[in-house]
Amino acid sequence: MMKAIWNDKVIAQSNETIVVENNHYFPLESVKSEYLEPSKTQTVCPWKGLASYYNLQVDGEKNNDAAWYYPEPKPAAREIQNYVAFWKGVQVVK
Repeated sequence: MMKAIWNDKVIAQSNETIVVENNHYFPLESVKSEYLEPSKTQTVCPWKGLASYYNLQVDGEKNNDAAWYYPEPKPAAREIQNYVAFWKGVQVVK
């Protein structure tokens, strides 16, 4: 079971993460949506496509753009559609 933890809270946990470029992508349904706040940030990956971001909001603390996902990934990354990955101090542990 993989877990994404930030500010002492489990943000996501799943046995079905997909690892791409050393990042664990969690199925969207395994992520606790009460901790997610949509961000306006977007970036582009040449082979995955346009990424959108979430801020994490936990116990009054905010971690801007700490989670990302690909709403409409390019064909090479289709497997991570509806999956979310984390960074910026979010611990991903087994």
